[in-house]
Amino acid sequence: MEAALRTAYELITGKELQKLEFEEVRGQKGIKKATVQIGAKEVKVAVAHGLGNARKVMEDIKNGTADYSFVEVMACPGGCIMGGGQPIKNSKTRMTVDVAAKRASAMYSIDERSTIRKSHENPILKQIYKEYIGKPGEHKAHELLHTHYTPMEEYRI
Repeated sequence: MEAALRTAYELITGKELQKLEFEEVRGQKGIKKATVQIGAKEVKVAVAHGLGNARKVMEDIKNGTADYSFVEVMACPGGCIMGGGQPIKNSKTRMTVDVAAKRASAMYSIDERSTIRKSHENPILKQIYKEYIGKPGEHKAHELLHTHYTPMEEYRI
């Protein structure tokens, strides 16, 4: 979410984002909601950790009680920080060390020290767009990068 907001801010406003951190979307809380000011527009966002929380956010949207511009869903509670690709720690370690907090702290520290902190400034990504995809929002980008959903009823036998 944070990476998307960094890029959205600069693409929408045409101005360089001075403060790159969006603390309101960080952390291990199951559902995080924030309203971010991007130029003259208030952008409502949500981040859901775990599929149960994702369901709650989707139900709020479906019921009309939430009007988010962008929702990030992470299947694993805690997202990739605690996902299946991470090293497994034994129960003794997990009882004495907040593994999720240490991993998150390390990720934020790496981000802060990085020279490139905005997705749209990544030279490899820029090259892929230039040589293959074209401009964001154009046909090829839409075809390759946008997700489309189909109601489950269409898949029932």
